[in-house]
Amino acid sequence: MTNQELLKIAMRQSAIDANCCAEDFCQNENKIVISSCSPDARRYLTLPFYCNLISYGNNIVASVDREIADTVKEYINKYPVEHCFETPNMHILNDELQKRGMRICFMAEYFLPDMNALTEMHCNYEIKILTPTDFENLYTEEWSNALCEKRKHLDVLAVGAYDGERLIGLAGCSADCEIMWQIGVDVLPEYRRNGVASALTSRLALEAFKRNKVPFYCAAWSNIKSVRNAIRSGFRPAWIEMTAKSFDFVSEMNRA
Repeated sequence: MTNQELLKIAMRQSAIDANCCAEDFCQNENKIVISSCSPDARRYLTLPFYCNLISYGNNIVASVDREIADTVKEYINKYPVEHCFETPNMHILNDELQKRGMRICFMAEYFLPDMNALTEMHCNYEIKILTPTDFENLYTEEWSNALCEKRKHLDVLAVGAYDGERLIGLAGCSADCEIMWQIGVDVLPEYRRNGVASALTSRLALEAFKRNKVPFYCAAWSNIKSVRNAIRSGFRPAWIEMTAKSFDFVSEMNRA
């Protein structure tokens, strides 16, 4: 696959998630669409969205509930694209959301492989490919980025780094939609900063391609360690999203 083909696949999936057309992400004008449910959406999403902003860099596609459509349209057309995803402008949208019992909750950057940079990277430790039966007992806190206990059925593939018999790093793929698999990675603290995470991430990405899947990587843009790992592993920024959730949802996350 070429980088352009990967980007088109990601846009098609975002279009399913947002209830729009893939071409909408390539326009210069912003787009408002009414969110709806789809069986082909990323499986961890809770649809329909109340307010979800997506940008591949050109514009913003806002997938929203009908009651806030006009408010969001005014917001995204008032400020530059990049400013809509950050303070201080973001407070304007959040104030309107709070009037309706909602708050901005998730802010994330998504990465796709750069086919000119993705390569199998050296690791000082043995790397093994793991199937679900191999990692069924690894749903613990130390591997909670690589594997998701709440959605075990989506975890389809992993690669582990071993120091002798000890597992010291793990990257896992979740089958979040038909063609795209998301990568998460964990490394034990005493083994970090030795290239283990990037070796695991790049290897797992290559394994996903062998299975005709497109790997992608997600990180909060404030998570510098994770973003650096994405870049080192051969991934590049592709799109961003900002999602609103209810007061209760946000409060529960804060308690957790």
